[in-house]
Amino acid sequence: MIKVLNISKKFDKTCALDNFSLEIKKGEIIGIVGPDSAGKTTLLRILSGVLKADSGSVFYKNEDLNKNLKKIQKNIGYMPQRFALYPDLTLWENALFYAEIYNLDKKIINSTIDSLLTSFSIIEFKKRKAGALSGGMKQKLALACCLLHTPELLILDEPTNGVDPVSRREFWNILYNLKEKGVTIITSTNYMDEAERCDRVIYLENMEFINA
Repeated sequence: MIKVLNISKKFDKTCALDNFSLEIKKGEIIGIVGPDSAGKTTLLRILSGVLKADSGSVFYKNEDLNKNLKKIQKNIGYMPQRFALYPDLTLWENALFYAEIYNLDKKIINSTIDSLLTSFSIIEFKKRKAGALSGGMKQKLALACCLLHTPELLILDEPTNGVDPVSRREFWNILYNLKEKGVTIITSTNYMDEAERCDRVIYLENMEFINA
């Protein structure tokens, strides 16, 4: 489904990725682990189309990401480390904001939001302001917003960092349900127990990687 061919990226004199290649099959959960500054976030930003590599190529279903960026991004859900939830808006209002960004059909916006919030067990809090949510609930809401346009590829940058163990388990149950529906998931994590839940683990270190 995804082919990464010899991508490299530098920031001034710092090399974040050097001649990196990877192939990912549909429906896999790929874990990205490694120390700080190993290039995890850079890799995920390149795969999502947010950042362009200095060299190399990324192919999504045999289509070049750089040449078909807008088309391909419609099939990608990207959740950065600091997802932009608006604390003064309610859960419902946050979800509605992103639904409008994704240009969802107005006829199905309400039912889509309702369905996602229900499946994530946060529908009863839909009138609560996002700023008053727990860390785990904020991450559930952020993930729900990423899924409004039904992406085939989900890219998550340390989505459970700082979240309590129970909420992390609930979050991963959601990811497993998405996998069963055929969604391909790439996630970075600092937790080795989460890495063990993945189908494959890519360990980045010193601009190199180990495919475990």
